Amino acid sequence: MVFSDPVFVYFFLPIVLTLYWVGGWRRRNLLICVAGTVFYMWAGGALIILLAATIVANYFAGRSLVALRVSRPNAGRWLLRAIVGANIASLAVWKYAGFAIEQTERLVRSVGLEASWSLRLVLPIAISFFTFQCISYVVDCWRGTADPAKKLVDFAAYILLFPHLIAGPIVRYADIEDHLLSVPRQRLNDFAVGAPRFFWGLAKKVLIADQVSAIANQAFGLPDNQVTTSVAWIGVLAYAIQIYFDFSGYSDMAIGLARMFGFVFPENFNRPYSAVSVTDFWRRWHISLSTWFRDYVYFPLGGNRAGTGRTYFNLSVVFLLTGLWHGADWTFLLWGAFHGACLIIERLTGVASLAVDKFVVVRRLVTFALVCLGWAMFRAADLSQGLTFIQSLLTPSGLAWPEVVSEVLTTQRLLWLVVGCVVVALPASFRPGYFLSEGTTTTARWARLATVGIIGPVVGIYVLSSTFSPFLYFKF
Repeated sequence: MVFSDPVFVYFFLPIVLTLYWVGGWRRRNLLICVAGTVFYMWAGGALIILLAATIVANYFAGRSLVALRVSRPNAGRWLLRAIVGANIASLAVWKYAGFAIEQTERLVRSVGLEASWSLRLVLPIAISFFTFQCISYVVDCWRGTADPAKKLVDFAAYILLFPHLIAGPIVRYADIEDHLLSVPRQRLNDFAVGAPRFFWGLAKKVLIADQVSAIANQAFGLPDNQVTTSVAWIGVLAYAIQIYFDFSGYSDMAIGLARMFGFVFPENFNRPYSAVSVTDFWRRWHISLSTWFRDYVYFPLGGNRAGTGRTYFNLSVVFLLTGLWHGADWTFLLWGAFHGACLIIERLTGVASLAVDKFVVVRRLVTFALVCLGWAMFRAADLSQGLTFIQSLLTPSGLAWPEVVSEVLTTQRLLWLVVGCVVVALPASFRPGYFLSEGTTTTARWARLATVGIIGPVVGIYVLSSTFSPFLYFKF
């Protein structure tokens, strides 16, 4: 079940909201656990058992870590290593074991030996997200930056909270601890703020991301010998617009849905294509993931406190892991390595420390072009296609494109592609989603009313008439 699915929009969400409003707010965490279980099992099925085991193990580990922190710190450190290791091991087995076996088989075959190994596991939905949330929880309990959940139902609600369960943002327990433990008092205000944010995100998904996705899919579906410069650029540009409006739209919907139930999620995007450097891009793109790696990997490795060489090493590790987090494929590893290299080069050249207001237009264009180069490898089906697209992007190879590409370049899709590009080109201060949630002026109130009264019905019609389109980050 996805937020843009008619089943969710017209049945699941209204039912859960009705239960919440008629009295479920008094036992909100229990309602969230039940709703989250149904939401997850809709696509995850029996794999809910893995999620339940993860919840139980990390709940008891968090409570034990706090008890051991003072009384038996050595035992506590070993328990922390064990539970973090168990979380990582679970993620590694389900998400990366098949890839590792496949690469080992290729290596064995390359030296002339016989090998016929394979492992096919069904990837549990959202395992990357709930694993990282559990790791942050137990580490924060050990550090003392978060209090352990007193009741299992409270911790389960934190993980099973369906607005962020499937594709984030990666919310830390400390961010919503107060909301989990308190009875919501301003339900009408929360709904009035959350509903417009949800419809705004839904509009970004169904009106822009889904429309331009056909262009990107057709371009990346061509054989390598048909990828001309024009095909490569229209395909990568369409994908850049698609992935931003798809994922930021999901985050908007998650923030809005959570607010309807009395939870305030942190922002996950801050106009990333307005970045003036790749370093700046990562302060704005998927903020919950980049800050997670900063706090739980980069800083523990030493951050930038152990000399220049160590800093560059730490950055390389973080971005290789960032790439690997997105998927078990060399394309993701190279994408992560590319971004890590860009950050290192920006530090070496001083670009990262330039004033934000210097050469803004040029720096935004260069940054956007670099990000698009990375998206070519990220979107590619394999290394060969990724390298073909990058070569075509950088080396003129013709302006014509096959008829199958022309067929998907309809007036409607091109219009939404242009709209997406215009939004991307607007000043960095243009943040309509944040304005809808946090604005307190009369203009903000009218904007919320217009979003619900005009945009809501329009996207509702699109939801009914469009085909199923999962969010891109569901597979990560």
